[in-house]
Amino acid sequence: MKQNIAIAGATGFIGRWFIDRYKNEFNITALSRKKVANNNQSAVKWKQVDLYSISSTTEALANIDVAIYLVHSMMPSTRLNQGSFEDTDILLADNFSRASEQCNLKQIIYLGGILPKDEYTISKHLQSRYEVEKTLGSRTTPLTSIRAGIIIGPNGSSFRIVQKLVKNLPVMACPEWTKSLNQPIDILDALKIIKSCIGNEKTFNKPLEIGGDQVITYMDLLNITAKKMNKKRLIFSLSFITVGLSKLWVSLITSTSKFLVSPLIESLKHKMTINPENSIDFNINYISVEDSVEKALNSKEKIPINPEFVNLKKEKNTVRSVQRIANPSNRSIDFVARIYPIWLKKRFADLLKANYDGKFIKFSFLFNSSFRA
Repeated sequence: MKQNIAIAGATGFIGRWFIDRYKNEFNITALSRKKVANNNQSAVKWKQVDLYSISSTTEALANIDVAIYLVHSMMPSTRLNQGSFEDTDILLADNFSRASEQCNLKQIIYLGGILPKDEYTISKHLQSRYEVEKTLGSRTTPLTSIRAGIIIGPNGSSFRIVQKLVKNLPVMACPEWTKSLNQPIDILDALKIIKSCIGNEKTFNKPLEIGGDQVITYMDLLNITAKKMNKKRLIFSLSFITVGLSKLWVSLITSTSKFLVSPLIESLKHKMTINPENSIDFNINYISVEDSVEKALNSKEKIPINPEFVNLKKEKNTVRSVQRIANPSNRSIDFVARIYPIWLKKRFADLLKANYDGKFIKFSFLFNSSFRA
């Protein structure tokens, strides 16, 4: 009997390829915040879900055996989004963990980032990935946390940035950090590992670091890509190039959003190689970096595409405010919900009123306009 697999973040690079490869081996439910207008793959069921809502997430995970969590909230998705991506990520992960427990899922598989193997302070991006990992595994549902470095594949966001840099810059002065070591892995090898983890109790509740056989630097990857593109490029490092400057010029040269560029640039300073204690032999003949780059540049396979989504004439005017608050006294959420309205009324001198009914906090302004959260 086929297992029922739900993929959160199904429209992304990893999600699309997983669906394309294994849509006939599993009953896949692909989750998206948008409503599907025309599904181009009848073997896949698409569900609209709001991961900010526990009830919506719980409904989406009903009758699911295993969930694959590929969500990263680097791009703002609301008209007004107050809060950092780290706080948004941990909120979504907590909702997903609660819903998974309520639906009695057998396993959550999460794809995050390899933790650094150096003395540098961990970047906000990698710290957030680690927090998401801990949050997803904080309840009774077994978690398989897969940590990866660079994943190379056709139309992958990270490799697309590398490709555009090589294409547009005859001379590249790179930060000293581009000499840091990494273990890239091909998308097809990463997918094989994800599939092998489904229902595999050996991977439950332990970190699993994955990568190919080769340890190279980011600068090596640029040179390999240039060679495969038949481009003569002068690539060297300069110690005075800062993180901020790197983000700016990479974003400008590649016409890529700063929200996508930032995580890649911030990870450049880290040595991200596999810790043997956190690895398992999956008996895979790993695709070499050279072959992986060649395949990503000149793929003869059809790149998976998403279905057509409903095109809203007017974007929903949503507002989200997410802040993290220290709780040294270990107070319950019910206590915080009861105290918060009292603090608001004092803070805003009764211009803003709030009441907690045991489930929702209802806000009202002096001019009687009200809403709840």
